[in-house]
Amino acid sequence: MQLRWSHTAILVRDMNEMVDFYTKVLGFDVTDRGQFPAPGAEDSEIVFLSQVDTDHHQFAFVDRLRDENPPNSVHHFAFRVNSLDDVKIMDARLAEDGRVESRLPLTHGNAWSIYFNDPEGNGIEIFCDSPWHVQQPQGTIWDKDMPNDQILDETRKGFESNPAFGPIEGYYQTRTKELKDR
Repeated sequence: MQLRWSHTAILVRDMNEMVDFYTKVLGFDVTDRGQFPAPGAEDSEIVFLSQVDTDHHQFAFVDRLRDENPPNSVHHFAFRVNSLDDVKIMDARLAEDGRVESRLPLTHGNAWSIYFNDPEGNGIEIFCDSPWHVQQPQGTIWDKDMPNDQILDETRKGFESNPAFGPIEGYYQTRTKELKDR
């Protein structure tokens, strides 16, 4: 059996702020909203958000978080994009919006990521894959202002000494075989 990530429900403090950030900055659409249908939650709203046509929602926000403690025990939610340009575009959007205080550009050798927190402190990662597999965990800062070909070259040079460094296709072929052989 293969499990695929479907959606995450998050308890939120400020529904309007969260919906505004996720729609205007991250590009999600509200697909539905209404009263949260749980006993004792008559005063709570639920909002569903998605960016894809294959899932009604990738996120559901429920305005039930009533204290000032951190929102949850999840470290971060990760979203894959198609290219390094897309990662840079999202970083620029976040900078322009101004609600995100800090953005951490980190490469794991196998991906280029921007890490940040949403307005309520939930960790978010926007990433694209690199052409390589690198044994994990790894992480170094990358310069998002460099041209893409230079980022690619710097990443290769920085990780090519890793014992598992190689083309990502080779890793996926091996992984496919391992899964079939189970």
